[in-house]
Amino acid sequence: MNSPKKSGAKPLIILLLVFLLPVVAAKIVLSMNLYHGGATNKGELLSPETSYASLAMENPRPREWQVLYLLPGDCDALCLDRLYILKQSHVALGREQNRVHTMILLSENSDISALTLHSFETVKASRAMIEMLDDQQMVIVDPLGSLVMRYSKVSGRAQQILQGKSLVSDLRKMLKLSRVG
Repeated sequence: MNSPKKSGAKPLIILLLVFLLPVVAAKIVLSMNLYHGGATNKGELLSPETSYASLAMENPRPREWQVLYLLPGDCDALCLDRLYILKQSHVALGREQNRVHTMILLSENSDISALTLHSFETVKASRAMIEMLDDQQMVIVDPLGSLVMRYSKVSGRAQQILQGKSLVSDLRKMLKLSRVG
């Protein structure tokens, strides 16, 4: 009744390969940068150290979400479209709009006459902030004062509208995940 003993090495090696092969394959794929994780954000993420403090500016609304826009010296049709998109984006947030404040940053040569059509809160920008937002960019700021995401200038009304939708989409995601503000 004694059956001959079979070699136990072959099943052990197969079992080890089944568990180790996926780990080794994953390590190779990740180390060679062959995998690019999906991103759902539409704006450009800014480095984590970019904040009001690093740009030598006091946070005008601490503990609250903000959307910033630096008003240029000559507010042309593109600038007026940006202001309109900012206003509409804020309205599009619906019940969440009380958590987000749209702030227009002013420099010495900003064209304040463009603000007559819309009512925005204005703040004097620091020199470092002006240098960072030199090209009519919109920026999302978190409640801790960190500049999180930037939306570069686009041309054309259709592109502006799409960018406004992207801004609202990204803001909604951040507001949903936020435990602060």
